[in-house]
Amino acid sequence: MFFTLALMIGMPGCKRAESPATDARKSGTPPVMISTVNAHRGDIGIYVNALGVVTPVSTVSIKSRVDGQLMAVNYQEGQEVRQGDSLLEIDPRPYQAALTQAEGQAARDKALLENARLDLQRYEDAFARKAIPKQQLDTQISTVHQYEGTVQLDQGLVDNAKLQLAYCHITAPISGRVGLRVVDPGNIVHASDTAPLAVITQLKPMAVLFNVAEDHLPKIQAQLKNGNQLTVEAYDRTQLVKIATGTLLTLDNQIDTTTGTVKLKALFDNNDEALFPNQFVNARLLVNTQRNVVLLSNPVIQRNAEGAFVYLLKPDQTVAMQSITLGTINGNEAEVEGIKPTDVIASDNFSRLFEGAKVTLRSAKSQGKPDPQKAAQPK
Repeated sequence: MFFTLALMIGMPGCKRAESPATDARKSGTPPVMISTVNAHRGDIGIYVNALGVVTPVSTVSIKSRVDGQLMAVNYQEGQEVRQGDSLLEIDPRPYQAALTQAEGQAARDKALLENARLDLQRYEDAFARKAIPKQQLDTQISTVHQYEGTVQLDQGLVDNAKLQLAYCHITAPISGRVGLRVVDPGNIVHASDTAPLAVITQLKPMAVLFNVAEDHLPKIQAQLKNGNQLTVEAYDRTQLVKIATGTLLTLDNQIDTTTGTVKLKALFDNNDEALFPNQFVNARLLVNTQRNVVLLSNPVIQRNAEGAFVYLLKPDQTVAMQSITLGTINGNEAEVEGIKPTDVIASDNFSRLFEGAKVTLRSAKSQGKPDPQKAAQPK
C-alpha cells in the first residue's frame, strides 16, 4: 500500500495523447509550403477504352482475267491512283484477232438471215396464190428462225471477244494507294494465277475495328437508337498522343461468346493519312457526357483505408482531410462529390500534410497561376 502510494506520488502527472497538429504547434514546426488547385464545374466524358486495329474500308487485289504477256506497268510503287486510272497492259493482239474473226462470222450470218427473210416473203406471196404447198412455207419460216438464233450466237461471241480484249487493259477499280510491284513487264500472266498483279488499298476514309465488353452494349445501343452520333478517338500505343478523331459507324450483329465482347467499327476521314492499315491503336469511344459537375485534378486526390479524400484549405491557413466520392474519371480530371466548386485544394507536399496542419502558400508567380489564397479568405 505504502509502495503504491509512493510510486503514484513520484510519477509525473499523466497527460492525454495529443493530435499531430497540436504537437506540431507546440513544437514550433514551421508551416508546410504547398501549391493549390481549385475545384470547378464543367463537363466530363464517359469513355469506353479498347484496343483497335486500323482496317481499310476497301482493299482490292488486282488479278488478270486473261492469259497473255504483260506489256506495260503504268504505275509507280506507292502511287496514289484514282478509279479508272490505267495500271497494267496485257498483249491485246490475240484477242483483237479473235474479235475480228467473230465480227466476220456475225456479218456472214446476218447476210444469210437477210436472204432467208427475203425468201420467206416470196414464199408467203406464192402461198397466197396457192403456188407452193404449206410445208415449203413452214420450212422457210424455220430457216429464218434458225438464222436469227445463229446471229444472236454470233453477237454473243462478238461481245465476249470485246470483253476479253477489254480485260487486256487493267484499270484501277477504286481510288487508293498501290503497293509494291510484284510482276515486271515481259512475264506471262494467267487468269488462274493466285498471286495478284497489284494491290490497291483505300486510305481515305479509314476504319478502326475494336472490341468492347458486352456490359457496355446497352449504353451504346441506347445512344444509337436515339440517333446520336458517337465520337471515337484513336490514340497511339502510349495513350498520350491523339492520332485521329472519327465516329462510330456500326456494331456487329452478335457477341463473341469466347470473349464476351462485341466488335465495333468506327470511321475516320484520315485526310492527313495518320492512320495506316493494320496499325494498332487505342480506341476511346465517348458514350455519354456528364454536364455541369464538380471536377478536380486527378493527381491531388489521395486515398487511404477509408476511401478517397483531399486536403481542403481552410480560412485559418490550415488543411482538413475532406472525404470525397469519385465519379467518372477521364485522363487527368475526375468527377467528385463532397466539395464545392470554389474549394481550394492542396496539390503537393502530401507526405507532410495531416489533419489541421499549418500551411503557407507558394507565391502565385511560382505556381504559374493567380494566387488562390485570396479565394480562401473569408468574405
